[in-house]
Amino acid sequence: MRARLLQREVLPLIAGLTGLALLALAIDALLHALDAVWVGRYLGIPGTLMISASTVYSLRKRKVLTRGNPAQLLRFHEVVAWTGSLLVLVHAGVHFHAVLGWLAVIAMLINVGSGLTGKLLIERSRRRLEDARQRMQERGLSAAEQDERLYWDSFTFDIVRQWRVVHFPITLAFTVLAIAHIVAVFLFWEWV
Repeated sequence: MRARLLQREVLPLIAGLTGLALLALAIDALLHALDAVWVGRYLGIPGTLMISASTVYSLRKRKVLTRGNPAQLLRFHEVVAWTGSLLVLVHAGVHFHAVLGWLAVIAMLINVGSGLTGKLLIERSRRRLEDARQRMQERGLSAAEQDERLYWDSFTFDIVRQWRVVHFPITLAFTVLAIAHIVAVFLFWEWV
């Protein structure tokens, strides 16, 4: 009962990221089996465009844009960013010669993890802690007893909450690396 928050919230996040990686590997393997590896080379373009389109939510949240329902834009952000990340992962494949591209992919994965953390953990964790504390108050437990029983959940929540602070700099690092990768592609890739 002490590590309930860890089991219900943190482990599903890890499973979600693992699922993203496994799906990318499966698609890459399918492209190899169909002798269509060349398709993966071009999936970076729609993937990057989708990730870029997902910033509409962030612009609305920061009131740069005034139109659009924030809840609907958040769902759009989540789906489009996840799908774009999947395409970029398939695009990356297993090509070890592009260090800059791999740095961008690593930054993207960290960014996806950061975003999923915010989505899956922070609000749900806060709500669960508040619900548990309210139930304990209704049963007449003292604040000290509540703190003792919720120690590990509160500790886990405090750690998880720190991810929110780093999401923007991670996004910025990913953006810089992705732009550098795209510029390098234009400089060194023969487009004929």
